[in-house]
Order: sequence, then C-alpha cells, then structure tokens
Amino acid sequence: MSATAAASKLLSRRVTCNSHGQESSYFLGWLEYERNPYHPLSNPSGIIQMGLAENQLSLDLLETWLADHPESTDFKKAADEAASSSLFRDLALFQDYHGLPAFKQALADYMSELRGNRVSFDPKKLVLTAGATSANEILAFCLADPGDAFLIPTPYYPGFDRDLKWRTGANIVPIHCSSSNGFRITRHALEQAYKDAVLKRKLRVKGVLVTNPSNPLGTTMTPDELRTLADFIEDKKSLHLICDEIYYGTNFLSPASFISIKQVVDGRPRLSDRVHIVCSLSKDLGLPGFRVGAIYSDNELVVAAATKMSSFGLVSSQTQHLLSAMLGDRDFTRSYTAENKRRLRERQRQMIEGLGNTGIECLESNAGLFCWVDMRHLLAKTGCFEAEMELWKKIVYDVGLNISPGSSCHCSEPGWFRLCFANMTEATLDLAMHRLRNFVERDEAIRRSQRRPLGPATIARWVRRLSSKRRPLMQLSR
Repeated sequence: MSATAAASKLLSRRVTCNSHGQESSYFLGWLEYERNPYHPLSNPSGIIQMGLAENQLSLDLLETWLADHPESTDFKKAADEAASSSLFRDLALFQDYHGLPAFKQALADYMSELRGNRVSFDPKKLVLTAGATSANEILAFCLADPGDAFLIPTPYYPGFDRDLKWRTGANIVPIHCSSSNGFRITRHALEQAYKDAVLKRKLRVKGVLVTNPSNPLGTTMTPDELRTLADFIEDKKSLHLICDEIYYGTNFLSPASFISIKQVVDGRPRLSDRVHIVCSLSKDLGLPGFRVGAIYSDNELVVAAATKMSSFGLVSSQTQHLLSAMLGDRDFTRSYTAENKRRLRERQRQMIEGLGNTGIECLESNAGLFCWVDMRHLLAKTGCFEAEMELWKKIVYDVGLNISPGSSCHCSEPGWFRLCFANMTEATLDLAMHRLRNFVERDEAIRRSQRRPLGPATIARWVRRLSSKRRPLMQLSR
C-alpha cells in the first residue's frame, strides 16, 4: 500500500471520494496552465488561459470609481454623525450573518436595475454567501437529502459536479440537449431525464437547476423555454427550480428581451416558494476575488435555513461596506453596465472573427464571457469522445491554449469546446487566434499529405462504376 493510500485511510470517505470533479479535464487544463503560464515578456511561448470565465475588461472603471470616492475605504472616520466609535471598530466587530442592511438594500436595487426594473427584490429575502459556489451548495443542502437528485441541462458548468455533489451527497442527472436546436431545453428532454432518474436510477428528484444566461453556451433562455420549464416544475408538484443568474449583467445583445425567472414567477404565484435565484458580483461586476454571492427566495423556510448555513461562508463586513457605496451610486452602476456590455460585445466579435478566419464556427450567443465553439470537423474520428480528448491535448500542449472540452461540461456530442475571451488583453486574444489558425493549417496539411493520390487504375474503376450506375438512374428519372 502506498503512503498516499495509507494516509487517505485516516481521512473521511467524503474527502477521499472522486465526486469533487478535480480529475476532470476542466481542472486538469488549469493545472497545465499554472505550470506554464503565458506572459508576453517572461514566457511568450507559455499556455494562454482560455478556460477561465473571468471579466477583466472593465476593471479600470471600478478603479476610477474608487479613486473618485476615497471615502468608501476610509475606515478611520466615524461610523455616523452621532457615533462615538470609528467605522473601523464597527466593521471589525460586526458579526451578524444576516448581512449589513445597507448592502442588502443596495444589492436588491442593483439586481432590479440589471433586469430593467421590470421586477423588484425584497432585501429581507436575500441570503448573502461567499460567492455563487457557496450559494448553490447551500441550496442543495436545503432542498435535498444525500442520494436525491437534481436535473441539469447539458452542457453545464463543470463546477456543478463539485458544488452540488461533493459535500451534500446529492446526484446530478443530465437533461440531454442537442445542437440540432441550439441546445435548447424541451419538454421531451425534461421528461426523459426525469424518467431516467426515477425509473432507471431509482432516485428521488428534488429539483432542476439551470443557468440563465447559460454557462457554457453564452445564450439566454427563450420565453418558450422558460414557460416549458415553469410548466414542468408546476406539473411535478414537489420539484424546486434553482435558476443561476450570475451572468445576468453580461447579456450584451438585446438585453431588453432577456427574461429573468423572477418575471415568470411573479405571474405564477403557486410557484413562488419553489423557485430560488442565485446571483453574484463575480461576473456582472467582475469581482470574483471579493466572494460575493446571494440566494433569493420567497420560501421563508429556505431563507431561514440558508441564512443559518451561510455562517460557514460569510461576506466580510468591509467588503459589504465598500460595495454598498459602489452599488448605491446608481449613475455609476448604469454607466458601468452599459460600457461593460459594449466591451464584451466587441471582444466577442473579435473572437468570432478570429475563429471564422480559421474556419471554425460558434453557437450563436448573446451573453457570457465565452463562446461555445464547434470543432467537430477537426476530430480525427467523428462522434468519438476519445478523439475530442486527443484534440484537446494537442491544443493544450502543442498550441498552448487551455480550453474546456465539451465532455467536461457533460455535452453529449463530441467536438464542442468552451473558449473564454474576457480574461485577457486584445493582443493576447489575437495571439491565441493566431496560434489556433497555425495549428489548423498544419493539421489540414498533414491530413492532405496522408491521403493517397488517385492512380490511373483507381480512376478507371471509378469511371466504370459511374457508367454502370448512370443508366438505371436515367431510367428511374423517366
């Protein structure tokens, strides 16, 4: 027995099981990047990180706001005009896991603003969490017992295998979606997944989880999809719906047509206590390091339980104080959102054009920080996941791009990949597209060289076969 195996016996089965998902190619690609990260000066031949859905395009706007509002980080001042203690003392001693009231109000108003003020959010129904990862896990703990299942449409964010399964003991059953309709959710796919869970796997289904906008597709759900989803939840009586809307503020094309699940729920009061929304400032505001997420629910029991569980992952009081000032500046949030969407739209266009020049197409998208890229024509063997992994390894090790293969997102069709575009400079994205184009050109040249030239004998046989088939075809046409 190895030393590692012996040491693992001293730990719990929960931490030594494989349900974390760390062995997924999604995370393995990150490890390779960390071993050899690209830098334009110190490591120009290193791996470019295209597997990280991080928004670095508008950090300068946040920095400008901070420079213009130094009072937001001045912790030496008095907490308020009537207070005898400093703000620092108040924040240092604040321990209420319900959160700062001023921040919860500012966050609720910001969530409404992102949705065009078509819906409103009650800050009393918000539960603050240390990011969306914590929010999704808390909801899984609240809604499911170990062994219960959640249905999730494919392809889906690889981290859900960790967030929903690892510590909770819950299962994920895929709702298989197809490229034939742009990976849209259908009633048939929902029913098939439900039957697979209940009849084949003998699992109790507790809910459906969707991301809107979708990660990894970069698409927003259509009104028909939302109605189909709401009808399914309503018909099943005992199911919950978790709608992860952490990319809501990235819908850079036709934002007015984007519908939040909150709008659907407001029109169906019978669903209100079974629909729960996850939000975050990691994508919409580009602040993943601040670890700010939230759960919104009309279900009082869920809010109460989630609030107690949030004590294991709180948002720091100084972070809440700073962001309550930033989000409370409505002129800033409006201008930031508009400019951030413009930059995302331009960067997406840059990637699509770069891929197009390489002969690679993407799923049509309107949100997110990535494109869902079709590389099926580059597979050595069509319809084969082994060929997808071979292509992924070439792109990581030979091309120097860390991208996420569709199989890591549980896509049922080999050859799709997620490529992120907002976590790098324009010049770095151009270099990534240049590397990919060179790889595709070399690959095509090798394939052409491996095709045997047609000799005179082969050509003669083809002519005889065509001649023998021509007469029956002409007779049939008569």
